[in-house]
Amino acid sequence: MTIAPPTESVAATEPLDVAALVRAATAEDHRNAETRGFITRLMGGELSLDDYTRYLAQFAWVYEALEERGSREGDGEVFDPKLARLAAIESDLAALGAADWRETHPALPATAAYAAHLRAVSDDDVRYLAHHYTRYLGDLSGGQAIAALVGRHYGATPEQLSFYDFDLGAEGPVRYKRRYREAMNALALHPEQVDALIEEAKASFRLNGAIFEALGA
Repeated sequence: MTIAPPTESVAATEPLDVAALVRAATAEDHRNAETRGFITRLMGGELSLDDYTRYLAQFAWVYEALEERGSREGDGEVFDPKLARLAAIESDLAALGAADWRETHPALPATAAYAAHLRAVSDDDVRYLAHHYTRYLGDLSGGQAIAALVGRHYGATPEQLSFYDFDLGAEGPVRYKRRYREAMNALALHPEQVDALIEEAKASFRLNGAIFEALGA
């Protein structure tokens, strides 16, 4: 991960709690994204397993773009390759009867825009980090609730919900998320880099919300 080292004056101070700053600054954007009609209806049990399949297929396109960057020398603890989700998503889609998701669920314009944006920022470590953080820590947090609700409302089986099953060993999601946030803080980003990170995280929630809008149209 090629982030410029902090200046001497910055290094002499305590590192910013970057994760907390991002979380606070994006709280409204996060809320706006997760309260769109489609996702609230899906989580409320008002739709169907087919609708969940449509949802998952759109995000297969997103994770494909997110993970094309791959692992790079110097990425350190933040860009952990074991967080990758595309293989699990494809396995779930096959179990949901949509193994041919590329043909049966083409990317909606909002999905294609999100995927294109991810590819455009993949070489900018700070901007890419914003999407990495919002997607994977979201999967480790609210994603666990999504799995429980989809199983409860629509009878989805574990084989259809492996997307949310991270192989973290004894560490577990809570400790892993704490370590991820600590690794973010250890990057000692400059204030302008933190600003860029926050703005890109806000963009990630807007792009995410646009897909929910498109699914509900």
